Amino acid sequence: MSNPDELLRIEGIRKTFPGVVALDGVDFDLRRGEVHVLLGENGAGKSTLIKMLSGAYTPDAGRILVGGEEVRIHGAQDSERLGIATIYQEFNLVPDLTVAENIFLGRQPRRFGLIDRKRMEAEAEALLKRVGVDVSPRARVRELGIARLQMVEIAKALSLDARVLIMDEPTAVLTSEEVEKLFTIVRALRQEGVGVVFITHHLEEIAALGDRVTVIRDGRSVGQVPASTGEDELVRLMVGRSIEQQYPRERPAKGPALLSVEGLGRDGVFHDVSFEVHAGEVVGVAGLVGAGRTEVVRAVFGADPYDHGVVRVSGEAVRRHDVNAAMAAGIGLVPEDRKGQGLVLDASVAENLGLVTLRAATRAGLVDRKGQYAAAERIAGQLGVRMAGLGQQVRTLSGGNQQKVVIGKWLLADTKVLILDEPTRGIDVGAKVEIYQLVNELTAAGAAVLMISSDLPEVLGMSDRVLVMAQGRIAGELSADEATQDAVMSLAVSVPTTEKDTEKEAVRGH
Repeated sequence: MSNPDELLRIEGIRKTFPGVVALDGVDFDLRRGEVHVLLGENGAGKSTLIKMLSGAYTPDAGRILVGGEEVRIHGAQDSERLGIATIYQEFNLVPDLTVAENIFLGRQPRRFGLIDRKRMEAEAEALLKRVGVDVSPRARVRELGIARLQMVEIAKALSLDARVLIMDEPTAVLTSEEVEKLFTIVRALRQEGVGVVFITHHLEEIAALGDRVTVIRDGRSVGQVPASTGEDELVRLMVGRSIEQQYPRERPAKGPALLSVEGLGRDGVFHDVSFEVHAGEVVGVAGLVGAGRTEVVRAVFGADPYDHGVVRVSGEAVRRHDVNAAMAAGIGLVPEDRKGQGLVLDASVAENLGLVTLRAATRAGLVDRKGQYAAAERIAGQLGVRMAGLGQQVRTLSGGNQQKVVIGKWLLADTKVLILDEPTRGIDVGAKVEIYQLVNELTAAGAAVLMISSDLPEVLGMSDRVLVMAQGRIAGELSADEATQDAVMSLAVSVPTTEKDTEKEAVRGH
């Protein structure tokens, strides 16, 4: 081996699936004590590459070298034996087992043929301390939040004495404080000589944590650059073109109010929420985690109950806590959890696109399959869904294409009011712009869009008005001209005036 610090090398890897070339000559290497960022659009081939390193797939051509020796990885045990550990976006933990049991699953220390629980918990405690997480090794995994689950996964990887740690979108669901804590742990692992393959869509994280970046586009490695490379150049490498306008909002003429929410409240969750969204308008909803944004829009859609207030579409009241009534009125919801709530993962693209219109396409118990298929074909083409065909299982699509399918099913239903909850989370920069263009097309056609996002630049860039929530209430409303990061954050951390406070002020006034 020419470089004694080289932990891993991939040369000319190729992988095909029926009708799809997933990887076509990818090169990549990882050195001891570095963070090497793997960057690319959804569908570029990143997931396929890391699944080869974890043993889920085997390459059709090319070779993998670990420590300078060519290896064959036929399964997870081979990968672990070679010192490679992978932390996926969907954690590989058993909810009903304890933290210690998960860390040493299948490798529990034994004494006299029995599991040595005392030793296992002591070793787990040491690993948890090493990654800086305050959690008991006896705690059940189901009791932990996302950030702690991730730390347990890292502790599990360290228990394998992993020299190569692959992290797939580890910051996608973390708060900024949790992200910084994760970065501290990754930097400590780097100091210990661990090599980290870091996959992210957040370009600002690259310079903060990375050493080198390899960019994959359309299944090929198209460049390797320093982590200090500017975002514009990284975007150009990722998508093959420059994106001059990251938030291409077009503002058509505003029409009448399509959605009216009046005095909406659920005891202990959100209170006295009132707003309107007009035809041709995008209204953004900003706020800190826990402000009540998702709870409000789920209530508007009928997915969750509310105790007070009314929801109207085009002036007509919508029956509360009734998803079918909301859909019939023309409300659609693209949920925050697209995989868990927005898609049937084992169904095809065509079946998912037809979910909302299935009832309307059924006569005397028979579904107009031909009509449904033709409509799905039309909308998939309109949205530019990248797929092998309409029969492809939707779980095999990239995140950006899955999101297009979730939006597409509402387009087929001629939705008047589309609620987008975190519409571009986990989606690369190229696919984000495509989603934004869909929003433009919707509003140009006279629809109203209500968009919840934790990505503040996205809210500012795509909204015609911004509602800011704090502690379950609307703390303020800003026009597009008034909405700045400082103005939004000032409202987001404010304490909205409650009815009781108003009553107290009235008493003082008398």
